[in-house]
Amino acid sequence: MDLNFQHLDSLVWLWLVAGIGLLAWWGVLARRRAIRRFAEAPMLARLAPRLSMFRISIRSVLAVTGLFFLVLALADPRWGVRYVEVNRRGMDVMFVVDVSRSMLARDASPSRLDRARLFIEGAVDSMAGDRVGLVDFAGTATIKSPLTLNYDAFENAVEELSPRSATRGGSMLGDAIRVAADAFGNDEPGGKAIVILSDGEDMDSFPIEAAEAAQRDHGVRVYTVGIGDPTDGARIPTVIDGQPSWLLYENQEVWTRMDPDLLQGVADAGGGVFVPAGTSLVDLGDFFQGWITTIDLQDQEEGVARQLIPRFQWFAGLALACFLCESLIAVRRRRPIGNRTSRPNARRMPA
Repeated sequence: MDLNFQHLDSLVWLWLVAGIGLLAWWGVLARRRAIRRFAEAPMLARLAPRLSMFRISIRSVLAVTGLFFLVLALADPRWGVRYVEVNRRGMDVMFVVDVSRSMLARDASPSRLDRARLFIEGAVDSMAGDRVGLVDFAGTATIKSPLTLNYDAFENAVEELSPRSATRGGSMLGDAIRVAADAFGNDEPGGKAIVILSDGEDMDSFPIEAAEAAQRDHGVRVYTVGIGDPTDGARIPTVIDGQPSWLLYENQEVWTRMDPDLLQGVADAGGGVFVPAGTSLVDLGDFFQGWITTIDLQDQEEGVARQLIPRFQWFAGLALACFLCESLIAVRRRRPIGNRTSRPNARRMPA
């Protein structure tokens, strides 16, 4: 079984569930000790004949188990494969993501790189059977996902993006554009776009010339999304001697700012559009729908998309069942144990 969680970050909540489980277990033991100090078992059966520690324990187990299944449902588990026929609009889109250390800056919460992931997710949700691919870049550019209709595999590649995935530091935006343009595989015009998500930092890799060549030689339009504060900027977080700190250069904190001028120039040279997202959470899907009208699409064709089947509803159902059972189990018995034998004896007594 090919089990896959689409939102692995949600599994962090399992630590909270474990803590609640330990707290519930400690609470049951503490209550049991308190009851034993209050009275011995024979006396307790007379003072509180309806009390059931077993029921209290079962309710705690059901509540914690329900939370466990709920967290698994939030992680969006998927297994099993289905193949779906889709009608393509003839679009191929390569997303180019900056994974240099400056993308760790937190002026765009939670970080510029995390914001880029959200933008890509919004754009992909608005697509209708278009092929997508992924290139990341820092000091070098790498194809993380070739053009594909398998959105599940593509989204997994997006989730795995991190500054550690780059082989060396720096920002070579021009090289990334050239790698993405070559990844389309043909020079027929129309239906091809490169979407760059970056703060605009570059180390003399000639990105404007690369964008111009991509449109001229490959028929690819280049769009840019600027992430980060263009005015004040932000510091770059890092870890020094195991402690959180800020990136230093010559004992000075390094500040990074989004460069809108460069990104605007790249978009203009590539015949595309520049979106100055800055630190705002914009819906890239809306922009994407607008870009479609500016692209000369290729002839429509049918394709087959491979999709993992969502199974979150199974875990959500199990969580709901646990919570319902927990709510239906009373802490006290309906009838004291001693009464179960007293009634038959009472019937034998003469009136």
